[in-house]
Amino acid sequence: MPMYQVKPISGGDIQIDLPTCMYTLANIHDQRSGCAQAHQDGEADPAVRALEARQDEILRRLLELKAAVEGLSKAIATPDADVDVTSVSRDVGHAPGAGAAGLDSLLGKDNGALRDIVVNANPTRPPLALLVLHSLLRQRYRVLSTAHVHSSVPSVPPGLLACLGPRDPVSCSRHDFQLGFTLIWKDGLVPKPQMKFSIQNMCHIEGEGNIARFLYRLLGCGPQDAVMATVVDSWVDTAFFQLVEGSSKEKAAALRALNGALGRSPWLAGSELSLADIVCFCAVLQSASTSSVPTNVQKWIKSCENSGYFTCVSQLMR
Repeated sequence: MPMYQVKPISGGDIQIDLPTCMYTLANIHDQRSGCAQAHQDGEADPAVRALEARQDEILRRLLELKAAVEGLSKAIATPDADVDVTSVSRDVGHAPGAGAAGLDSLLGKDNGALRDIVVNANPTRPPLALLVLHSLLRQRYRVLSTAHVHSSVPSVPPGLLACLGPRDPVSCSRHDFQLGFTLIWKDGLVPKPQMKFSIQNMCHIEGEGNIARFLYRLLGCGPQDAVMATVVDSWVDTAFFQLVEGSSKEKAAALRALNGALGRSPWLAGSELSLADIVCFCAVLQSASTSSVPTNVQKWIKSCENSGYFTCVSQLMR
């Protein structure tokens, strides 16, 4: 049965004013629109591609920031990390002059102020290798050397107070020197030696081995190739981690390694005395009786003593 019909309540020609405050969208039913056509052709929308590129760039920058923050956190959490040599690097094998220009090439311009190296050490474990390097620095530069006693130390043997040599005359001005070396004896506050040089540019260096590496660079007589530099670094680690801080078995193994290396060469790294010999000699003095070491090590100890570089530490250990 047919339904009844109703007349239209309005005409079909009514014009409706659409709002202009809202954004417009393309007709999703129009297959010829740009987005739909690009989708049909397998091409990505340019706006989507730009958004993806922006996201990739943001992720890349976040990864770079993460790596930078991790590097800073490691430098703060492990102050015995090696010195960042990007600010004091030089060509391998280039020995700077003994004047201010040599220090400028290694440490940067002094801006008129004395470059002062401050070392905190415990008098019960004197840093012998640093004392040897200090004497070598005095042969190369004009060094203002001073030793102080912290209030945490009730008393210090006279030998430790005079370990840096005779005091400079009071009439001398700080501007008469190229480098300052200040040794402060502290008790309990510094389990390992600590060095402060430039508070603005670098954190303090902790550990006698790391400080020795820094001071040895100032002498400008490091190894000229990467292989020999690696050998020197390996002996420095052996000296402090095995000979000084290791167990009895580790010390015995280190002495055997020393004996084997010295059986092939008079010195540990090459044909001349190097940082490896300095730190290992001082470590042997502190950790073992020189009369109980192997034959090659005994000969090497005699050669070190005859060189004249270890007079200051030999007197302390007597």
